[in-house]
Amino acid sequence: MSRPGPTDAGAPPPAWFLRAVATPPVHRDVRVGGVPVHYRVWGPPGRPGLVLVHGGAAHSGWWDHVAPLLDTHTVVALDLSGHGDSGRRPSYGTAVWAREVLAVAAAEQLRRPVVLGHSMGGWVALTLGVEHAGDVAGVAVIDSPLDRQPPEERELRDEPRVHRVHPTVEAAVARFRTLPPQEVYLPAVREHVARGSLRAVEGGWTWKFDPAFSGDRPPVRRLLPRLGAPAALFRCEQGLVSREMAAEMAALVPGGLPVVDLPEAGHHPMLDQPLALVTAVRTLLAVWPR
Repeated sequence: MSRPGPTDAGAPPPAWFLRAVATPPVHRDVRVGGVPVHYRVWGPPGRPGLVLVHGGAAHSGWWDHVAPLLDTHTVVALDLSGHGDSGRRPSYGTAVWAREVLAVAAAEQLRRPVVLGHSMGGWVALTLGVEHAGDVAGVAVIDSPLDRQPPEERELRDEPRVHRVHPTVEAAVARFRTLPPQEVYLPAVREHVARGSLRAVEGGWTWKFDPAFSGDRPPVRRLLPRLGAPAALFRCEQGLVSREMAAEMAALVPGGLPVVDLPEAGHHPMLDQPLALVTAVRTLLAVWPR
């Protein structure tokens, strides 16, 4: 997720990034429990399906520079309710977010997709692997720690429940940073993600996510032993899951849990090590049964 923070130094966007974001997704909506859920689609129908689930306070645009590089699959990234361009609910939980993932997959006729969730999105992916195992080919999580609540939610509980309004897009982008804090970003990626996080309101611009989205989530420790679908963990070397924690997580999963280390990556690898993340996901998709 993100909240205000320091400005990063500018740098020329890398060629691969420009090519990726020049591949625009198709934008669609589906209603789930009366609430519109917005999502993006890359790739033609008929390929194996991959659903990308963002972390807390983030949105589907965090995957804009990643999804086009996963072109062996039809890739869908949704805005969970309370985030991005989706509607809001009186309350939120991993169970309803899991149903949103399944509704988006059904709308795109993705039969038993792989689901990849980052941070809080990892809780959603694991919930699918427990409660809807027959509907997914596999679930993978990025840096979702074993015993802690999603870090975005825990830190947001101490934040104001009303977003600050910034007079210009540029002023808001300059205040963008992640939770938990991360020292390294690719400047072009940060700029793209930050601009997509904003909506126009009276008096200027503010963040899209509902500040009331946080809540109690079932600990990952409780979910892992109940998994009924293949699962994998992407461990960020500078993130929240230590090697020891990853080994403990693997021991909890019936049949084991493949752990893939992302070198030098912080908690948000799509912001600092996106190509390492793409390589790891490509490899997993290649070896997992379809």
